[in-house]
Amino acid sequence: MPARVVLRSAGVALLISAGQDGMPEVVHWGTDLGEVTEAEFEALRLGSAWMVPGNSVDLNPRLGIIPEGRYGWTGTPGLIGSCAGRGWSPGWRIREVRVSGRPVDDFIVAGPAVVEYALEAVSASLWMLLVVEMLPTGLVRVRATLENVGDAPFEVTELTLRMPVPGQARDLMDFGGRWAAERMPQRTRLDMGVRRREGRHGRTGADAAFVLSLGEEGFGYQTGEIWACHVAWSGNHLHLAERDFTGAQLIGGGELLLPGEGWLTAGRRYRSPWVYFNHAVGLDAQAERFHQHLRALPLHPDSERPVSLNVWEAVYFDHDVSRLIDLAEQAAALGVERYVLDDGWFGARRDDHAGLGDWVVSPEVWPEGLHPLVNRVTELGMQFGLWFEPEMVNPDSDVARAHPEWLMQLEDRLPLEGRFQQVLNLSLPGAFDHVLGQMSAILEEYPISYVKWDHNRDLNDAGTVPDGRPAVAAQTRAFYALLDELRRRFPQVEFESCSSGGSRIDLEVMERAERVWVSDNIDPDDRQRMLWWTSQLLPAELLGSHIASGRSHVTGRWHDLSHRAATAVFGHLGIEWDLASATEEELEELAWWIAWYKDHRKRLLAGRLVRVSMPDPGVWFKGIVNDEGGIYSLSVLEATPAVNLGMLKFPGLISERRYRVEIIDRPALKGVLQVPWMAGAPLELTGAQLMGAGLRAPVLRPSTTVLFVVTRI
Repeated sequence: MPARVVLRSAGVALLISAGQDGMPEVVHWGTDLGEVTEAEFEALRLGSAWMVPGNSVDLNPRLGIIPEGRYGWTGTPGLIGSCAGRGWSPGWRIREVRVSGRPVDDFIVAGPAVVEYALEAVSASLWMLLVVEMLPTGLVRVRATLENVGDAPFEVTELTLRMPVPGQARDLMDFGGRWAAERMPQRTRLDMGVRRREGRHGRTGADAAFVLSLGEEGFGYQTGEIWACHVAWSGNHLHLAERDFTGAQLIGGGELLLPGEGWLTAGRRYRSPWVYFNHAVGLDAQAERFHQHLRALPLHPDSERPVSLNVWEAVYFDHDVSRLIDLAEQAAALGVERYVLDDGWFGARRDDHAGLGDWVVSPEVWPEGLHPLVNRVTELGMQFGLWFEPEMVNPDSDVARAHPEWLMQLEDRLPLEGRFQQVLNLSLPGAFDHVLGQMSAILEEYPISYVKWDHNRDLNDAGTVPDGRPAVAAQTRAFYALLDELRRRFPQVEFESCSSGGSRIDLEVMERAERVWVSDNIDPDDRQRMLWWTSQLLPAELLGSHIASGRSHVTGRWHDLSHRAATAVFGHLGIEWDLASATEEELEELAWWIAWYKDHRKRLLAGRLVRVSMPDPGVWFKGIVNDEGGIYSLSVLEATPAVNLGMLKFPGLISERRYRVEIIDRPALKGVLQVPWMAGAPLELTGAQLMGAGLRAPVLRPSTTVLFVVTRI
């Protein structure tokens, strides 16, 4: 009898059928089907099968989780590779199926569970363990481990994991972007052929597909059935969506292997990244599944996120102890709870040309070490954080001069420099131990609570001496191993994933990091979009979200403090501003926002995201809701054709409950908010009334944000 598995959780069902021959097939992935009997499973399996007239295979085509050409799939194979031209189409046979560790050879219904398929391809001398896991959130994740059990080497060129998507889902959305402009959504229609998104940066990338969604036409935040995937990998990777001539549709992805990175000699294994699959109705429900998954991780922070000050845009490389202590004292007076010293504290690092890789406190700038600053910061009751870029090195550094062979390089040349730096090859034991040792020494000497971990260039021409073989895959695994070991040694330290801003954000790095830096661009107009779409994967408490100076250091635009602050509070709040240059009025206003954030962060950083599609471009309306109500943000970034935006409907409330609606009316907004309902006392309405009828939107100037606090009464 074939092994037939039904997994159900959080409104999602996954039905998988596996015979002896070939890969397991997905009979259904999507909306929960209720209780499924053995007879009903067979009826659904028969009902999902199809035949192709004409010149296709005579038997019904089969689509496994790793698609195989031998069963009629003429799209991209799930496994591409061979043993010098042999074994390129393995004849897989399932040897065992286990559900949550228990062997299964018939029919089983389970909730969240792990299904393991042990497969063998005798003629190709390959063994595989395919793992399919239904998580409590309704997410499904899949991973494969391939082993060469023969004598001759087998080269894996590509291994991708897929799930089927019904034909009515043809609207495709993924993301693009660049430095300082991350998470740009892009939509298209999936017609015949493949939509293949490759990331070849050696890191996740600012232009990553991020989350690839295939849904019903016009799917929105609360509407439309959507099937999505995300490759949890911080190195080279690919996402793909494919539709073939039969009408079959698949989405999935995996690691993008460079030549030789999948080379398996006898007894060696290759393990793919986890590929996450997310079915939901509407983008908000999709985001909520990801958020629930992350919030269940052991290292996930609580909602009492400390307000931070990062000194980068205040001082850059100009590290003067007195000035930095003055910043700390001003920050503490405002209510800041964490102080972060950024780039420039080590080696010869007086600018970005030298010293990177020498993780030793500069005696020139810090003759007493970091102790005077660290001691004052901790005396003031703040945590102390420090910046590192462990994978990078300036050629003008002690480590590069002593060990040029530790730099990633080809057999005949170094890669082109990026930001005057090269990449330190952590897959080499000596380089790994050097970085681990120097970072550990700093973390042992000082009471450091937080590390900002940066990664500021791509891995192009990333080879290993002496022969220049590609090393991106090995580097990615070494990065994980280094961070894992540091976390083991220093469990009190929180780590941020920063990579030229938001270029290393994925679910695998989030197994190890409690925060990301969304972008090096803190301009609130751009941050409205970045926070909005980075939230498609990560909840607000993981999003580094700072209030910068009035004039953006990246875009040059000027914004009122109210707009900057009201944008930043929808994340892990921080400040990136030379407070010595702020006016008394600005400091008073900033202190008010910090206090307000502290009063409301439990709601802002633990609730459920809701978003509204507004008809005018440049208008963003969203909220964070929980059982007590919601905090909503309306942001107008450009002039709209009509004076008024119309009625604002507040999603995510409970229909029968009553709520009080208050507006955060700061001085910068005086004279521009007024519509009649704002002139009197706060309104009290039911959730049904606020969601169904709503309230007249205020009239806002461009680059203005206003907040509404909706509280249960």
